[in-house]
Amino acid sequence: MDLATILGIISGLGLVLFSIMSKGSIGIFIDIPSFMIVAGGTGAAIFVNFNMDEVFGVFSVLKKVFTTEEKSGLETVDVFRDLAKKARREGILAVDKSLSKVEDDFMRKGLEMAIDGTEPETIRETMQMELEYTMERHKKGQKIFMSLGEFSPAFGMIGTLIGLIMMLKNLDNPSSIGSGMATALITTFYGALMGNLIFLPIAGKLQIRSSEEIILKEMIIEGVLSIQNGEHPRNLTKKLLNFLPPERREEFYENYSDNRRRQE
Repeated sequence: MDLATILGIISGLGLVLFSIMSKGSIGIFIDIPSFMIVAGGTGAAIFVNFNMDEVFGVFSVLKKVFTTEEKSGLETVDVFRDLAKKARREGILAVDKSLSKVEDDFMRKGLEMAIDGTEPETIRETMQMELEYTMERHKKGQKIFMSLGEFSPAFGMIGTLIGLIMMLKNLDNPSSIGSGMATALITTFYGALMGNLIFLPIAGKLQIRSSEEIILKEMIIEGVLSIQNGEHPRNLTKKLLNFLPPERREEFYENYSDNRRRQE
């Protein structure tokens, strides 16, 4: 569970609600027709801009925003180190016995090609192609939320224009101008809040998650080719740790060292 995402959304909404309630009643900020203009108009625009499969497929992408795999990179290095030791002792064919324990499909497919004796260039090309398709899928999810973040303030302005037009039609009743103006501006409030607190930040978080997954997959490609090449486990470990920031490398040696394993 990614607490940062949840905490950010809840704290943002909480601070807005606190500011509203400290100055007046929250009831004046609740307007169902205004919300329908923003939410319904934004949703309709998304269906116009993207096809049905892309829109409904975003729900599977959305779970990446609320989940985190902080140690996946460290665990990947540890798995490759163990496989490299086995390959050095018993030969690369012995790695086949450990494939059932490899949970990552991308890693398992690469190792299968290496065990089958596939040329290194072919392995890299095949895995790189899958990586590129993964990047394209991620970009679609990011683009949908970027579009949501752009459309929602726009429909907020449309709702405001509708409210202003209706208000100007009743200028002969000055007492209704103040409340009419407030109602007209609520749609802008809804659109700006949804776009800047939810949709655009989610698009940004998806971009970060995508970058992390791309780095992990690039690490896996190098790990597979290193095992096929028969590299020493120590050299392989150092190579793969270069994909991680310095503090994560220190964490690896603290939590995944052979000495620590023996102590446990």
